[in-house]
Amino acid sequence: MSEAEARGANRLPEQLEAITALLERLAETPSPDDQAQLQQLLDELHPADIAFVLEALPLDERLAVWQRVKADRDGEILLEVSDAVRESLIADMDQREILAAVEPLDADELADLVEDLPTEVLPELMASLDAQQRERVQSALSWEEDQIGSLMDFEMVTIREDVSLETVLRYLRRFDELPAQTDKLFVINQDNLLTGVVPLHWLLVNSPEKMVSEVMAPDVNTFHPADDAYEVAQAFERYDLVTAPVVDDGGRLIGRITVDAMVDVIREESESEALSRVGLREEEDIFASVWASLRNRWSWLAINLVTAFIASRVIGLFEGAIEKLVALATLMPIVAGIGGNSGNQTITMIVRALALNQITPDSAKRLWRKELAVSLFNGLVWGGVIGVVAWLLYENIALGVVMTAAMTLNLLLAAFCGVGIPMLMMKFGRDPALGSSVLITAMTDSGGFFIFLGLASLFLM
Repeated sequence: MSEAEARGANRLPEQLEAITALLERLAETPSPDDQAQLQQLLDELHPADIAFVLEALPLDERLAVWQRVKADRDGEILLEVSDAVRESLIADMDQREILAAVEPLDADELADLVEDLPTEVLPELMASLDAQQRERVQSALSWEEDQIGSLMDFEMVTIREDVSLETVLRYLRRFDELPAQTDKLFVINQDNLLTGVVPLHWLLVNSPEKMVSEVMAPDVNTFHPADDAYEVAQAFERYDLVTAPVVDDGGRLIGRITVDAMVDVIREESESEALSRVGLREEEDIFASVWASLRNRWSWLAINLVTAFIASRVIGLFEGAIEKLVALATLMPIVAGIGGNSGNQTITMIVRALALNQITPDSAKRLWRKELAVSLFNGLVWGGVIGVVAWLLYENIALGVVMTAAMTLNLLLAAFCGVGIPMLMMKFGRDPALGSSVLITAMTDSGGFFIFLGLASLFLM
C-alpha cells in the first residue's frame, strides 16, 4: 500500500461520506466537476477501501461506483468484497468484463473466485490460462474451502542446499521483486523434497562463502494441504509465522501459506461465529432484498417464536399466583434477564474454547464444576441484593428470600446449559455456536419463569 493509499484508509469514513454526497448530487443534477471529483476519490483508494465503500452502499449507488472503477482493478476488488456483495457486482458484468477482471489474478486468487463466476465463463477462463496456471487452479479447487490446499500460494522462492549464500544472493538479484510476504527461502533437494528454510535476514548476517546447508534451519513448521485452515491460522498466531511451506504426503514442497490468508481465515471464522450465535445461516448483504434477508433469518426466528410461546405457557400455569401477588409480574423479568445474560457469558467462553481446541473430555467436567461454582456465588450475592430490594419495595421478607433463591437457581441452570449446549452440539458434529444465543435465552427464560413462579406458589400463596 502506498503512502497516499494509507492516508486514504485513515480517512475512510470521511471519504465514504463524501462519495455518498457526490452520488446524491449526481443523481439529481449531473455535473462534470462532481463526476471528476468522484473519479479522483475512487482512483486514490486502495482496492480494500473501495470494497468497504461498495459494501456500505445501497445496490443502485454501489453499481454506480462499480462502473466508475478502473477495469484493471476489478479483480483485486472482487477478492476483497464479501461473498454477498460480490454476487451483485458480478451480476452487473458481462462475460468479457469478468474475463478481463480475473485473468490477471494468481492461481490461488482465481480459486477463491471460481465458485462465484457464471458457469458459461469458466471454459473460456480455463482455456486462457497456461498449463502451469491451469494445473495450479485445478489443484486449489480439488480441496475443500476450509482446507489449506484451497488457500495455497504457489509464488515462492526455492533454493538448493548445495550452493553458497553468494550464489543465492546473485539469484535473488535476478528478480524484479520477490513474491509478497517473502520472509524466508525454501530449501529443496533434487527431488523437490523440503529440507529446510533460510530466513532472508540470515543472508545478510552470514558470510557469503557459507553453504546453504550450513545456515539453513532444518526444523520447519510444515502443513499438509488437507489441514484445517482455522487450525493452521491458530498455528500462525501461536508461532508468529509470516509464511509456512505446504508439503504433500511424501514431503515434497507444493506451495506455501501466507499470513494475510490466515488473517482472512481468522476474520471469516469470527464473523461466522458471530452470525451463527444469533441463528443467521450466512453472511448477509446489509442492502440485500427483503426476500433474501427473510430467507437468511426466518428459520431461527421460527424456533425463537416456539420457545417464546413455551415461556408464555409457563407463565400461564401460574396466572392464579400472579393475580394474587402482582409483584411477581414485575420481578420475574429480572430473574429471566439476568439468567440469560449469565448464560450468554458462559456459552461465549465455551464456544471460544472449543474453537481453540482447549477443551478435552476431562477438562469439560472441571469446566462444569467451575461454571456452576461461579454461578452459585453470583446467584447468592446478586440474588441477595435484589432480594433485599424486593423486600424493601414490597415489605415482604418471604418475597425477598424467594427472589434470591430463584435468581441463584436460574444462574445455576444458565451455567449448566451454557456448558452443555455447545458440548452437545459438538458431540453431534454441529457448529457449537449455531443458534447458541437463541437456545440459552430460551432455557433461561422458561426456566427462570418456572423457578420463580413455582417457588412463589409454594411459599407465598
